[in-house]
Amino acid sequence: MNYVYILQSLKNNSLYIGYTANLKKRFKEHNNGKSLATKPFRPYKLIFYEAFINRIDAKNREEYLKSGYGRKTIKGMLRRYLKNGG
Repeated sequence: MNYVYILQSLKNNSLYIGYTANLKKRFKEHNNGKSLATKPFRPYKLIFYEAFINRIDAKNREEYLKSGYGRKTIKGMLRRYLKNGG
């Protein structure tokens, strides 16, 4: 399986969107500082993920969620969660 995921920083509440074939391993890497993009904002919690059989489908979904319309989609999907401050 291939996963698109959204992490939320417990430091500043920022969101990070990514994709991977191994969600548990990737989540640990983010929290252990192995990703330069997320290292300064650790620790993270996983707040959303989707599973895809095809890697290209997962990559396309990640790119969409990182776009302007994708950010709107995230706010809609996670409206209650984000409204309550996580």
